[in-house]
Parts: sequence; C-alpha cells; structure tokens
Amino acid sequence: MKWRHLVLFTLATIWTSPGAFAAEFPGRFVDLPTVQLWIIDSGGTGEPIILLHPRTGNSEFFQNTVPALAEAGYRAIAIDNPGWGKSIVRNGQDPVPVADTLDVLIDHLGLEQVHVVGTAMGGYVALDFAASRPGRTKSLVIAASGLGLEGDPEYDAFRERAEIPGMAEQPSDFREISPNYRATNPEGVARWKEIYNNGQQEGAIRPPLLIPNTPEKLASIRVPTLIIAGGIDLVTPSGAMRLYSRHLTAPNEFVVIPEAGHVLVWEQPDVFNQTLIDFLKKH
Repeated sequence: MKWRHLVLFTLATIWTSPGAFAAEFPGRFVDLPTVQLWIIDSGGTGEPIILLHPRTGNSEFFQNTVPALAEAGYRAIAIDNPGWGKSIVRNGQDPVPVADTLDVLIDHLGLEQVHVVGTAMGGYVALDFAASRPGRTKSLVIAASGLGLEGDPEYDAFRERAEIPGMAEQPSDFREISPNYRATNPEGVARWKEIYNNGQQEGAIRPPLLIPNTPEKLASIRVPTLIIAGGIDLVTPSGAMRLYSRHLTAPNEFVVIPEAGHVLVWEQPDVFNQTLIDFLKKH
C-alpha cells in the first residue's frame, strides 16, 4: 500500500454555484424496474465515473466534483440513491441493493466498465458493487467511509475507543463538518445544510448490501483502489480507515487530506478532485 499525507490546505476553493451547476448539469430521471432514478450526467464519451453520495446528501453533494471531472475529460454520473433526493422508489417495492440498481443503470446507459467513487454511505455501495460486479468495475475509490466492517476485533476496538460520548446527539453539521470550515465558509455550510435537508426522504429505508462488509470482502477486490480520509474526521477517523485498508490485496493507495472533516469532498473539493483525477489517470 502507498500512503500519502497531503500537506495542501486552502480555504479558497473553486466554488460552483448551485444555479450554475443546475444550468450546466440539469439532471434527469431514468426509469428502472424498481425506481425512477434521478441522475446528474455530464455526458460525453469519456471514461464513466459513478459518484455515490453520503447518507446526509444527494447527487448535488458533488456539485464541485462533476464539473472538474467533466473538464478533465471524464463522464461523471452522480445518482440520488433510491429513497434519497429526487429518486422515487416504486410503490410496494422492497429495498433493493443499490449495487443491483447500478448494474441495471449501467446497462440502460449502454456502458460496460465504470470507475466507482463512494463517500461515507456511498462507500458501502461502491465496495458492494466492486465486490459483486468485478467485471464492470475499473477502479474503486472510497472516501470518509467506515464501512461498518464485521469480523475484525481490532477495528471494532479502535472504533469503540475513538467514539466521542454524545456525538450522535450533536447536530449533523457539528458531527460532519470541520470547525475550520464552519468558521470560515458560512455560505458553504448553508448550502451543505440545504442538500442535507433534501437528502433522505421521510420513511426511506437504507437499502441492504449484497455482501456483508468483512475482511474477506475487502480482500476479494481485484481492481486498483484509492482510500481517502479526512485528517480531522470525527465520524470516521483516518486510523479506522487505515485498519480496514490493510485487508486490501489489490494495488491501493491511502491518502489523508489534512484539516478536512467527514464531508471532505465538500470542504476541500480542489484537493479531493485533484487527488481523484491523479488516481484515475493511472488506471
């Protein structure tokens, strides 16, 4: 494994306004058997990248990443998970693993292989897809995701010792956004809260995984993998991500973005985007 600790930190990021993002990437519904899936698709003929949002978000969480990937020549496809954002689960439909939904979406779009990028809850989906659809996965990126790993006592003990008492009762922005970002970017915090409030729909059930997250599942991954952690992530400490990443047997890299909280994609998009694009160019 290659470990990198990025030293770059900047409060001045390239910011894509919500209006400009919606105008350039308006999004659309895709009719699938179990869901009317809302996607934001940059289009084009570049290599396709599926972007999977956290539990506290929707596809607009990537409003600063989709343009950067498109400019770099990739086709960025961000989805609203079924039951999140604008995606509408069909009446009477039991929750279906999102990895299955992605498989149907990829067929619908006429694609073959994709790069899969997931942050937080999206990391669970990205890993599930890579493990269950190895022939369709070109590379895997997991950011700020604990994965809820089963069967690793050392990992469990770390998470228990690292847990902050009463953390779960704190407001979502206190848990997920770093103090530096909250103090210096009130506009960004307000926009993040807007996305959060248009995230998980009332009564929506988190879809199940196809395969439980275990050390064996991580070891089964055969594609190049990038793990990105936030240096001051209080929800998923970088140390926890280092522990589970040791189970990876495929070529992999581990990157820490200093001074970034749990929503590192949102807080430091310039650093995240460049780290992602550098990795994609290799594969």
